Amino acid sequence: MDHDTSTTTLMVPHGMVSRSWSAMGTTITALLPEAEAAVACASIVALFADWEARLSRFAPENALADLNRQGEKSAARGVWVTVDPLLYMVLATALQAAQATDGIFDPSLLRQLRAAGYDRSFELLETHQPARSVAARPGGGWRAIRLDASAQRVYLPPETEIDLGGIAKGMAVDAALLALREAGLGAALINAGGDLAVLGVPPGLDQWTVGLGGDALIGVRAGALATSGTTWRRWYQGEIAQHHLLDPRTGEPVATELAVATVAAANCAQAEIAAKVAFILGTEAGLMFLQRHALEGVLVLEDGTRRGTPDWPEVRAVS
Repeated sequence: MDHDTSTTTLMVPHGMVSRSWSAMGTTITALLPEAEAAVACASIVALFADWEARLSRFAPENALADLNRQGEKSAARGVWVTVDPLLYMVLATALQAAQATDGIFDPSLLRQLRAAGYDRSFELLETHQPARSVAARPGGGWRAIRLDASAQRVYLPPETEIDLGGIAKGMAVDAALLALREAGLGAALINAGGDLAVLGVPPGLDQWTVGLGGDALIGVRAGALATSGTTWRRWYQGEIAQHHLLDPRTGEPVATELAVATVAAANCAQAEIAAKVAFILGTEAGLMFLQRHALEGVLVLEDGTRRGTPDWPEVRAVS
């Protein structure tokens, strides 16, 4: 999965405990009721480990790697591959998101990521690489991917490979909260490198308090927040600074005046997709996208200026 570090911080309410561990290329933090923390944490640690093992593009022998490998072997004509139910579900969700965003969210940019130098887990990445000799090509390979639900098969078109890092992380947060709800927990928060969602509210309170960087705090009563930006994952190819967020219209790292995009949504997967799309589109088009889809968010420019959607709550300063 993509390594991620964010400036999102969590206030731990009375009666709750914080537990953190590494998974899916980031730090996962769970706020859980103190009395139930041990059992609840063990279950969701196992869930994240399972999702990472099956969906990381850096694992050489998992279902996603096999799908991409089969596509590589049959590059001239494409190939149908039977996949496991988890990979099928996440890929189907990713393709729906690509369709809904007219391809600004594109899960078929793995080759372009490698061309930009992101060919291994970020902690292993060389921060100064040789200059690239070949220009990237635009994305859009997702449009020719086909799904066969009855046989759990995927048709991968020629020269197309899949990366599900961000959306898989958001969906794993949602799946973990569902598991906690089914286990009877009344309140919990899970944060995966800035992609977070909540279950209920802490005892005696009407919201969770989340820091979005600097001195900005926001209250979260339900749903999810996700943050996308290029502040945390950068490297150089020759003299050119690169990062992990690609513009599918060019296949190159997106050039934007934005530093960070944060979006609120009903679930973490939706918030993660929308934050990435808003960031790629830039300030004006990004805000229009959010309003068109009835989503709230705030875009932070490189100079620190904040631009929010009309109903984004006023952010209060830390006292």
